[in-house]
Amino acid sequence: MSTGDKSRTQDGPASGDIDQQALFFHRHPRPGKLEINPTKPLGNQRDLALAYSPGVAAPCLAIRDDANTAADYTARANLVAVVSNGTAVLGLGNIGPLASKPVMEGKAVLFKKFAGIDVFDIEIDAPTVDEMVNVVSALEPTFGGINLEDIKAPECFEVERQLREKMDIPVFHDDQHGTAIIVAAAVLNGLELAGKALSDAKIVASGAGAAALACLNQLVSLGAKVENIWVHDIEGLVYKGREALMDQWKSVYAQETDKRQLSETIDGADVFLGLSAAGVLKPELLARMAEKPLIMALANPTPEIMPEEARAARPDAMICTGRSDFPNQVNNVLCFPYIFRGALDCGARTINEEMKMAAVRAIASLAREEVSDVAARAYSGDTPSFGPNYLIPSPFDQRLILRIAPAVARAAAETGVAMRPITDFDAYLDQLNRFVWRSGFIMKPIFAAAKNAARKRVIFAEGEDERVLRAAQVLLEEDIAKPILIGRPQIIETRLKRYGLRIRPQTDFEVVNPEDDPRYRDYVDDYFRIVGRRGVIPEAARTIVRTNQTVIGALALKRGEADALICGVEGRYAKHLRDVSQIIGKKEGVLDFSGLSLLISQRGATFFTDTYVTFDPTAEEVAQMTVMAAQEIRRFGITPRAALVSHSNFGSRDSDSAFKMRRAMEMVHEMDPTLEADGEMHGDAAISEALRQRVMPNSTLSGEANLLVFPNLDAANITLGVVKTMTDSLHVGPILLGAAMPAHILSPSVTSRGVVNMAALAVVEASNPA
Repeated sequence: MSTGDKSRTQDGPASGDIDQQALFFHRHPRPGKLEINPTKPLGNQRDLALAYSPGVAAPCLAIRDDANTAADYTARANLVAVVSNGTAVLGLGNIGPLASKPVMEGKAVLFKKFAGIDVFDIEIDAPTVDEMVNVVSALEPTFGGINLEDIKAPECFEVERQLREKMDIPVFHDDQHGTAIIVAAAVLNGLELAGKALSDAKIVASGAGAAALACLNQLVSLGAKVENIWVHDIEGLVYKGREALMDQWKSVYAQETDKRQLSETIDGADVFLGLSAAGVLKPELLARMAEKPLIMALANPTPEIMPEEARAARPDAMICTGRSDFPNQVNNVLCFPYIFRGALDCGARTINEEMKMAAVRAIASLAREEVSDVAARAYSGDTPSFGPNYLIPSPFDQRLILRIAPAVARAAAETGVAMRPITDFDAYLDQLNRFVWRSGFIMKPIFAAAKNAARKRVIFAEGEDERVLRAAQVLLEEDIAKPILIGRPQIIETRLKRYGLRIRPQTDFEVVNPEDDPRYRDYVDDYFRIVGRRGVIPEAARTIVRTNQTVIGALALKRGEADALICGVEGRYAKHLRDVSQIIGKKEGVLDFSGLSLLISQRGATFFTDTYVTFDPTAEEVAQMTVMAAQEIRRFGITPRAALVSHSNFGSRDSDSAFKMRRAMEMVHEMDPTLEADGEMHGDAAISEALRQRVMPNSTLSGEANLLVFPNLDAANITLGVVKTMTDSLHVGPILLGAAMPAHILSPSVTSRGVVNMAALAVVEASNPA
């Protein structure tokens, strides 16, 4: 994931240390990562009467008479408890329940963002098995499911076993089963590529904690043989007769042998499963593994063997890690939100082996799928395909919820544990699809595509600005782009130190010094050649190239010394647009530039155009900006649905503005017959299909419009500002449409997060021009 946003000087401590940044992130603008919002209006006395007294009595009595109706009248069916006693927190160990709360809040956020599931994080002072079981089981009336988290082994096995026996809702220890499901999917696909059967595979494991044993148990469920599994922990091999650090769960894998060390058991291994410590698997041991070995080095942050070491020793190896900077990342977020989504939606009483195996097969199958058109657009230039570097899907794959949740729900129904079996899976898939585009992860495909691109050079005009400096560090850390900063080196160096940022000029990124650059005369000559007949004399050209950093950036882009330009963090939009227009110019056939803005809110993604450029566009310009906006929206993996909005609703008013939008709509259909669009219409009709159907039952637009096209700049810019403020939306943009080369002009209110977002989009545009 990318780092949190820090904007301007008030938005963070003067320290680049990740610990300090994390403390600030968790504290501001309000402590913690969660809040509770009502889902019903409470605007008048009647609302209060319905929500509480006397109206609340009716659902209470209905639930008393039929407990299943709790799913109809309360939030229980979409509410999960993330429960921990803090005895095995991440890599921090037994830090206690209170100290574990930030982790549990974080898990809650993942549930909400990836699957729309509400969560209460519950940290309990219950160190023993009996205490945990008593506390958690008493919570059953409140929740639709329990996610156990960060409980030490072996107690975690017994806690889960007892809770599953006592409770009639899903209980899932993600540290065990989440990891196991992803590992199993990778093993199935890796062995398929190697031409091996799981039943014949020799598996050597380093680590015997909760996750490792759950992985092995899952593989046995899928067909692996216990006699082919060799388990090691800090005491060495798990063998029959060993007494140190043994328990009933580990003993299942005890081998009858005189071998004791990994170096003695690795011969002929098809799979190495590491959930232990850095450096455990030495390169020389790889030579003794079987042909096409699968190496799952999952220790974090440093795996048992680094992928480059493993590949050097065994070029035929397939390698998985727990890290996002290497292919085949084993990340629990690939499955746990979607398993709970499917289980909750069918009212499952438990998450059984069949449901877990359904998730395994869904994940493995997704990696083998031919990528759909939507997914291909989401991945942009480098579409992944099944192979050694793509054994499991990326966490960015928006199809995960569409495959896993239905598979889990179907398995629950087939095994008789679903209290509300899903009968119409087409309707269910449609419901999940709608969630995908409301989930707030609209930028995910852009970042995935930017990372897959050959690192493009993005030049920033305001290279001394703190937001740009912070964005540059994120772009480098996330391997999204090669920043080029325009600014005075000594100022940049001083500010980097002041803000505690680690990156250094001319080492991590290039600096263009406007006061002293060897290309200055060439830039002046190029600039004068472009604008010399537009009222700019040679002396003025020399001054402008020395002082106007947007001009410098645009010239660098024009000369091929950068792949994209970001400017506008300081100064007036119109001034930057003039410079970009003069030097970069418009694409062939484009009538005028336009500014497309994206707002990401709880409702999802909505695009607005033209929010920054043309005061009163013609019908031709409106039509062209609509088509260009639709092309840009498709980069996000989103199917555009355009509404041309007006004070007139399908001919209800006659005015120059209404006529313009009607004519523009006709031209849109001519220019792009595949684009789903309609207008002119009221703004509420654009958002509400029900309202639209009342006045225009045969509208050529279905559902909720995600692209609003306005008749003039006043309407667009005012609407954007009001909606952004009222909904507390994240603004991405403005995205400059129509430029001959990737160039974007931001606004002075942009945050460093906004700079990163636009840089990533510019990289994608540079890699795949429309």
